[in-house]
Amino acid sequence: MAVDDAAHRIIGDLLAQRTGQQLTEGRRWRVSSALAGLFRECGIENVDQLACMLERPGEQQLATRVVEALLNNETYFFRDQAYFSVLANQVLPDLASKRDGKKRLAIWSAGCSTGQEALSLAMIFAEQPGRWKDWKIEILGTDVSGKAIDHARSGCYTQFEIQRGISVSQMLNFFVEDSGHWQAIDSIRSMTRFQQHNILNAPPPPGRFDLIMCRNVLLYFDPETRAAAFDRLASGIAPDGWLMLGAGETVVGQTEKFKPAEFGSSLYSPVLEDRVNFLPRLRAAAT
Repeated sequence: MAVDDAAHRIIGDLLAQRTGQQLTEGRRWRVSSALAGLFRECGIENVDQLACMLERPGEQQLATRVVEALLNNETYFFRDQAYFSVLANQVLPDLASKRDGKKRLAIWSAGCSTGQEALSLAMIFAEQPGRWKDWKIEILGTDVSGKAIDHARSGCYTQFEIQRGISVSQMLNFFVEDSGHWQAIDSIRSMTRFQQHNILNAPPPPGRFDLIMCRNVLLYFDPETRAAAFDRLASGIAPDGWLMLGAGETVVGQTEKFKPAEFGSSLYSPVLEDRVNFLPRLRAAAT
């Protein structure tokens, strides 16, 4: 095995151990560019030298920084606008009807990156004050990246970030400019909270979410890890809740815990537990 291949294997194993994500051949090309800043700080030139440093005892902080650098935190407000239209026009009205008695919604943005998805959801609710009057809206954003979560908690975005995905009126209505940055106002921040969390761990409280958004996360997992992630998502969703995945993701052929919804692409509903247990027995009886 070439030295460079061994170095990538060490870094790939670290990434998989910390996050469940795979350093596939398609991602290896960006390793050096993603770690360029770390190379400069450490006074090294390549992944081989970095791998040697990672193998030394007591380099946990360096390992964390390597993982943070390799994570893809690409996101923006109302990413894939069509999905948010489905949420606003179909999913949320459905949940409003189902939860009208208790007037409370719990939403989990799993893999939230720097928080734009969670705040986009909050803006949908804020733009419909009549429909959601007296409701308790709780939007939890989680991500494996501590750095991304710190950014999300700040609610502060650069001029570049604020211009991606939202209209001028939304920018002026829900953010306040401060020294070249834009701060989310309390009316939307109060609906959100953020915490560092690995999707492969047990779901965070409250544990039974009405809507889970897990977009562009599962595509980085191998089939076995993806199946485990679906199990975790299934254990954290309400029996009549909704799961929304990214455009390149599906439950078909991946898990028996969810099924495609009747409306909206990338939208899925949980399969009741008794049916999940019944299907393998049915297949076994047919063989």
